[in-house]
Amino acid sequence: MEKRKIGKSMVSAIGLGCMGITHASGAPMDIEDGVNVVKQAYDMGYTLFDTAECYTGIYKDGTIAYNEEVVGKALQPVREKVMIATKFGVKHGNGTLLLDSRPETIRRAVEGSLKRLHTDYIDLYYQHRMDPAVEPEEVAETMAELIKEGKIRSWGISESNEEYLRRAHAVCPVAAIQNRYSMMARWHEKLFPVVEELGIAYVAFSPMANGFLTGRYHRDSVFENGTDYRSDMPQYTEEGFTKGQELLELLHNLAEKKGATPAQISLAWMLCKKPFIIPIPGSRKTERLKENFDAMYVSLTEKEIADIDKKLDAMKIPVFGGH
Repeated sequence: MEKRKIGKSMVSAIGLGCMGITHASGAPMDIEDGVNVVKQAYDMGYTLFDTAECYTGIYKDGTIAYNEEVVGKALQPVREKVMIATKFGVKHGNGTLLLDSRPETIRRAVEGSLKRLHTDYIDLYYQHRMDPAVEPEEVAETMAELIKEGKIRSWGISESNEEYLRRAHAVCPVAAIQNRYSMMARWHEKLFPVVEELGIAYVAFSPMANGFLTGRYHRDSVFENGTDYRSDMPQYTEEGFTKGQELLELLHNLAEKKGATPAQISLAWMLCKKPFIIPIPGSRKTERLKENFDAMYVSLTEKEIADIDKKLDAMKIPVFGGH
């Protein structure tokens, strides 16, 4: 199994994005079912597990489904063998993200996460989004204090830009950024030289454009309105499928050539491109967990990657959002 570096630790080259177990992918799974998904992933070889304090849903009985509680319960027996990443600084409100990275808020958040994760330390603690009301130096100083106190072991920034990253890193070294990245979302490639220079991991979220690049969905696919965010994503509209058809055909052709699946090609493309990229696809299904993890065994040459990038550059791929 291939491993990659985050801070001073080595983790599986592909991590598990746990968000969909309770949030944004339909009604939350029952807690024991969710725990079983995470346990299955660990048994397959996953050692990086990504969650956040705001990845919540509502169970059938009306109680809050905390993603961190599912992850913490599942990994408690193997705590020292895994890296748990969670995030602070974001709450959901009326379709918008409410940002708060004030030091006092961070300290309340870390205590809540530690309790829900059933642990006394967090391996990787992300600022979930940059907060324009708080300077990066102030956030970094708080992270340095939490590291000194032993509550976190390293920290990162999600959806960071270069200026913010450099300013924060100068105060307290950043172990990873977690930014969107996929064949449909390549605008952060300009950060590659920066993270390579600073020795930072690039953890890629939505590596398959919220499932679109798996090629398993079609124009008649239906997503649970209100609880499955894909129901409002433009790639899953009639227009989205039309504009994305050329890319899907490219993936299917490459998959057939390599004896792989479109999902595996999507992941292998970024894994083989840079050694500091760690994608974190998510799924509730055992077969998808295995399929995604096995993408690390699909090899693409530098020439094949260059050819793919050239074709992507020529495509009129719309800028699709997503959670």
